[in-house]
Amino acid sequence: MTGDHAQRGIDFDKPNAARVYDYLIGGKLNYAIDREFAERILEVRPESKELAVLNRRWLRRAVRFGAEQGIRQFLDIGSGMPTVGHVHEIVQSIAPECRVVYVDNEPVAVAHSEIVLKDNDNAEMVQADAEFPDTVLEHPTTERLLDFGKPVMVVMAAFVHFVPDERNPAGLVAGYLDALVPGSYLALSSGTFEGQGEEVRRAAELYQKSGTHVVPRSREELRALVDGLEIVPPGIVFTPLWRPDDPADVGEHPEQASQLALVARKN
Repeated sequence: MTGDHAQRGIDFDKPNAARVYDYLIGGKLNYAIDREFAERILEVRPESKELAVLNRRWLRRAVRFGAEQGIRQFLDIGSGMPTVGHVHEIVQSIAPECRVVYVDNEPVAVAHSEIVLKDNDNAEMVQADAEFPDTVLEHPTTERLLDFGKPVMVVMAAFVHFVPDERNPAGLVAGYLDALVPGSYLALSSGTFEGQGEEVRRAAELYQKSGTHVVPRSREELRALVDGLEIVPPGIVFTPLWRPDDPADVGEHPEQASQLALVARKN
């Protein structure tokens, strides 16, 4: 690593999950090592690009739902690369006063988010390890933009499956939920082995071998993570089934999205 890359702490020795995902959804914020790894995933699962887009669409529907419920504050945990239709674009199109804090520790995501958001007074990026809620919640940017005395939607899209059990994902989720007042929401999605074929397990093994821990979780495991919250209809479902804009968007095999999703309310 040299120059600005070294200062930003970019690791070229292994692929990064956020940059791999960026490549799969057609982004340009990735490097050769990420593209090479993504192509190995595509060899195992050729439809991975289409499925990544499906899961990104769920995120947009989920935050739109939050804004339609009157939520005006959003905390996007593990937000990844800034893409077209990012959270602030969706919610601010509904209510321009919506405030959004993005959180990620991937240097490329942080650098480009800063560029994308430089003229937006109501959206900023926090560079932090999202596995430490206090670090995020007490960050000056978070404290300046978000008022936790009012409802907030916390977004964890494709995040918890990168947190192995020994790092206490339940405690991590609880650390954010405890800061929320009643009327707040959590939007969460996670990879799963439920209803999946052997190719999904092979893809997960590729991530493991690359140094990225992936722990797909079942409906029951996700339900346990949000214990005490009210899961809004349609419940815990594969991402295309969560309030699709058009029934045609679901397709014949929604389970092929390989991710389960939910939105839950704190009462």
